[in-house]
Amino acid sequence: MPIASEPVPDYAAWRKGVAGVLAKARRVDVAELPEEPEKLLEEQTYDGLAIAPLYTRGDERPELPLPGEYPFVRGRDATRDVHRGWYVSAVIDAADGAAANREMLSALENGISALWLGVGERGVAVAELPAALSGLLFELAPLTLAAGDAVSAAAQQVFTLLDGYQVADRTEIRVALGAAPLTSRFAGTADIELAETIALAGAAVQRPETVRAITVDGTVFHNAGASDAQELGAAVAAGLAYLRALAEGQDIADAFEQLEFRFAATDDQFATIAKFRAARQLWARIAHVCGAPAFGDAPQHAVTSAAMMTQRDPWVNMLRTTLAAFGAGVGGADTVTVLPFDSALPPGELGVSKSFADRMARNTQLLLLEESHLGHVQDPGAGSWYIEDLTAALAAKAWEFMQELEAAGGYLAALDSGMLAERIAETRSARDADVAHRKTAVTGVNEFPNLAEQPLSEAARQPGQVVRYGAAFEALRNRSDAYLAAEGVRPRALLVPLGTVAEHNVRVTFIANLLASGGVESINPGPLDVAGIGAAATESGAAIAVLCGSDKRYAEQAGPAVEQLRAAGIETVLLAGAEKAVADLSAAHRPDGYLAARIDAVAALSDLLEKVGA
Repeated sequence: MPIASEPVPDYAAWRKGVAGVLAKARRVDVAELPEEPEKLLEEQTYDGLAIAPLYTRGDERPELPLPGEYPFVRGRDATRDVHRGWYVSAVIDAADGAAANREMLSALENGISALWLGVGERGVAVAELPAALSGLLFELAPLTLAAGDAVSAAAQQVFTLLDGYQVADRTEIRVALGAAPLTSRFAGTADIELAETIALAGAAVQRPETVRAITVDGTVFHNAGASDAQELGAAVAAGLAYLRALAEGQDIADAFEQLEFRFAATDDQFATIAKFRAARQLWARIAHVCGAPAFGDAPQHAVTSAAMMTQRDPWVNMLRTTLAAFGAGVGGADTVTVLPFDSALPPGELGVSKSFADRMARNTQLLLLEESHLGHVQDPGAGSWYIEDLTAALAAKAWEFMQELEAAGGYLAALDSGMLAERIAETRSARDADVAHRKTAVTGVNEFPNLAEQPLSEAARQPGQVVRYGAAFEALRNRSDAYLAAEGVRPRALLVPLGTVAEHNVRVTFIANLLASGGVESINPGPLDVAGIGAAATESGAAIAVLCGSDKRYAEQAGPAVEQLRAAGIETVLLAGAEKAVADLSAAHRPDGYLAARIDAVAALSDLLEKVGA
């Protein structure tokens, strides 16, 4: 077979095709485009990484070592059971010990293979742990505690139970105590102090079981709005802080064996795959620098993102968590927890049982493992030019962020000075702006909303600690619901379709979708001529109207239409499109505002709600 003379055959032809399409779309000559026109199609992540439209063998990177070998990018376990895949975890937060036990045993009988047990304020009382853990086969299902400031007492209870438990190989018992003082401090949640954590780790080292005392919880950074590189970089910096404290009284290998990591998995599947691969590379590098490269394989616990979950149209969350679990599994996470689809809402808000929501979360993973067989192949993304490139670029950016925190004095210094929070807030603001301008779609919230949904309860409307992506639009919907409760109808806007259906249909659809995302109901009387606009306005009873048509039609009819609408008592007249479409009209005949594709929809819709008293 002949060898191609160029590294990427036909790339030049593809580039020429891209140039032709871009020139046509932008209505320019091909010669006016840059030498590499495909770069105009690149997307930027919140870390400033460029995502190319096409990856080729020109982007190929050297093959990485197999799973189980340093730097563990391809996975930490070379002998993982292909029939099990990753561990399927579930949150158990029942307050009663007997109830928690029933819930755990039922979950284990129905496909769960790892348990995440809430203790103290987060679940069962410490004194009821023996009842909660009764009958469990500890060597078959890893146990993780979420105990907050009760973790030391909870650990002692678990150790006492294990002392009386008989098993051939005690190292097969895997327990994560979940102490997380450094990341809990960022989140403002209760936890034990660092000194107590180090003492707990010392006790864990002496155990014959496989016990890890510390969880480096990167999800707290993600839930505050961090980018992927910021989440990874901050987590590694926190891990370093733990290592330094542990190394004062322990062997460095023992210190590494006391840490595990928890990261968020999002519905951006490729970013999630790259995140977990990059995270292992980062920690392996830390271990190498510390002289313990063989111990840089800390376990990873993936939790589907709480920030991506929506309160509106929450059933869509099932699709989001499916993609997130897929990305985490393909990315090599050791354990995956899928949050229930209604987790952004108070229990019972949707009228569905907790057991139903938990079953959907559990079956999401089981479908991926049992029906799609994702666990049968380790690191299936290996060799993908895109995934390998994104992994390496993300790891480099995260390492850069970690070094920035180290230069500021380390994790604790960056946390106490506010620097860490400030950097994350910058990313959060950028993402919020993208969502507000609908550059980033949140299905069911700022795109394709369902105004027929039942209003949320007062408890659901209370703000939480997690910075959810669609929260600003959901706040608008809450205002609309309050108006509906008070007035019996939703805030309304009259659509004024000008010209033929072919002329106005695209903009009518766009405006109806836009208005609904803010809780404003559209009244569409169908195509109108100028003479019929006044009657339609009077019949609608709306105080707001939006002209919808082609730019050419605006030039002919926008002025008279505005005049008719104002004469009929419409208080605010808007136009679907840009102001330039009516630039030739006098000020008296121009609309009061313009609704175009990239406006700040949150600000515009908030203004409209305010105009109608919502």
